[in-house]
Amino acid sequence: MSRILITAALPYANGGLHFGHIAGAYLPADVYARFSRLMKHEVAFICGSDEFGVPITINAERMGQSFQEYVDVYFHEHQKTFRLLSISFDHYSRTTRPGHKKITQEVFLSLLNNGHIEERVVPQLYSEKEGRFLADRYVKGECPHCGYLEARGDECPKCAASYESTELLNPVSKITHSPLQLKDTKHWFLRFDHFKQQLLKWLDQKSWKGNVKNFARFYAENVRARAITRDSTWGVPLPLSNTEGKVFYVWFDAPLGYISMTKEWAEMMGRPELWKDFWLSSETKYVQFIGKDNIPFHAVFFPAMLMGQDLPYKKVDHLPANEFLLLEGKQFSKSDGWFIDLHLFFDRYECDQIRYYLALHAPETQDTEFSWDLFQAACNDDLVGKWGNLANRTLTFLQRHCEGCIPAYRDLMEIDQTFLKDIKQITQEITAHYDSFSLKKAARAVMKLASVGNVYFNEKKPWQEIKQKSNKQDVFNTLYCCLEALKALALVSYPIMPNK
Repeated sequence: MSRILITAALPYANGGLHFGHIAGAYLPADVYARFSRLMKHEVAFICGSDEFGVPITINAERMGQSFQEYVDVYFHEHQKTFRLLSISFDHYSRTTRPGHKKITQEVFLSLLNNGHIEERVVPQLYSEKEGRFLADRYVKGECPHCGYLEARGDECPKCAASYESTELLNPVSKITHSPLQLKDTKHWFLRFDHFKQQLLKWLDQKSWKGNVKNFARFYAENVRARAITRDSTWGVPLPLSNTEGKVFYVWFDAPLGYISMTKEWAEMMGRPELWKDFWLSSETKYVQFIGKDNIPFHAVFFPAMLMGQDLPYKKVDHLPANEFLLLEGKQFSKSDGWFIDLHLFFDRYECDQIRYYLALHAPETQDTEFSWDLFQAACNDDLVGKWGNLANRTLTFLQRHCEGCIPAYRDLMEIDQTFLKDIKQITQEITAHYDSFSLKKAARAVMKLASVGNVYFNEKKPWQEIKQKSNKQDVFNTLYCCLEALKALALVSYPIMPNK
């Protein structure tokens, strides 16, 4: 038995979840957590809502809600979605809990004391009308490269140039369309460049997927000092004097939520020191599940933050980041009306149906898609036609001819022995797939086992053999072997389809 820490990317409390989010991080994480528990490992599966940041403040103001009221809505909505999908977190928390503030400030002070933080006065775009500095996404203006008038705050959609928002010509607020001006403000920067060589050496030791490792190395090669604070009243405040109105950037505090939430879980378990067994032990295996858009933060920035402070926090061992799941070939988008309402979906379909489909089409190395036709095929051809067919014909035959009891077996024929060996071999294959985060291969192998069982049943023809009294023992042997297959199927399917 070993100790395994599993975290899934913290969903941002600024909108609902869709199947793309589930396929990217939460289903793979849950499947691995359920598998690890089956293997008798000690597991802590931790997640929670990411609840700070400018988008939340702006949208809350639009809705006429307090910031806390606004994030409360999505915290509870996310929890409901995860329950509908049978995601088995050991603890699901939120970054607005008091313990998170303490951890974030402690890590900052450690980085500061170790010389990795510096103060800088920098010009930023300020809205006099709104009385605040605006982040890139809330700014538009004239592209400094091609002159396009509707350029975004950090990128031009016409010429694809990237730049700082302060380089925009005639910048205005996307919210009020009022003109913006440059205004000096003091911020604190984390010197990521201090960790470049340490990060590259650390990444070289990882056997991650090629796309994940290459993406991470690219960022590590180009690390530079990044601001970790912003001007706002909504966030974890700086633990320094005369810094009112300065809070940590959400990307800085959010990953530290994995630690603060594990501490909270340990306290709730009545074992307040338990978190140290997971975060301060080199023996722990740490697996972090994210989507590809979160790779830089989890493969470079978060590890560097941990490298620069005093406690020996565990850094991620495995980072099985996934690509994107599309909806009928296009990205999910609530603003464009291109999404599936999850709560309406579950009024008609069952949790295990979509879990199986998303596992079978997991976007592990390239983008995949949700298609209604493919979903129908997965349910009808696989779950009913293969898995359900083997269960139904075996158990119906058992009830009819063995009074529902498991029959004794003896004198197995070669075909029976071969089938039992196949069950064992395929089960071992599935175990290896789960252990290497190969969700798609595991789902396919589960259905392979069901198919092999149906082929065996067809070849043995117990419906014919039962008519001859002299062949009854062979029928019992057939049913016994099919029950062994169903037992194996129940176990290997459980991480993907826990309810069935």
